[in-house]
Amino acid sequence: MNKQNLFKYESQKRFAGYSTCFRQWRADSHCKFLHGYALEFKITFAGELDQRNWVMDFGAFASNGLKKDLDLWFDHTTIIAEDDPHLSDFVELDKKGLIQLRTMVNVGCEMFANHVFIHANSIVKENTNGRVCVIEVKCIETPKNSATYKKGK
Repeated sequence: MNKQNLFKYESQKRFAGYSTCFRQWRADSHCKFLHGYALEFKITFAGELDQRNWVMDFGAFASNGLKKDLDLWFDHTTIIAEDDPHLSDFVELDKKGLIQLRTMVNVGCEMFANHVFIHANSIVKENTNGRVCVIEVKCIETPKNSATYKKGK
């Protein structure tokens, strides 16, 4: 028996520098105003090793759609909740070319981590024929603030 198959391997990749603006309209604090961060995502992968003894080929992210998906959603974008009472104003700003609008059911680090988890896991599973899955995504706003979404047991 191959001893290598007795172990579960994990690897992590950081994607950084996503200038993202959003607002949490339900907040009673300053978070109800438009604000932004240079978001960072730390994605943890788990699975069997490939023929090169890697869990993930990090170089493949440019071609497998994961980097493109992160860029689409978080690179110089404004993310607004679908039920924001001022959504129509943001739609107008987008139409005028003043923002790149993205909408989600809810916004914030927790929801961004969830969004990236779902999209990254789908892309990774497809590109590794199910050999690898995403088990955790951490969305980092600042060195002091982050949120994590983990695979359920």
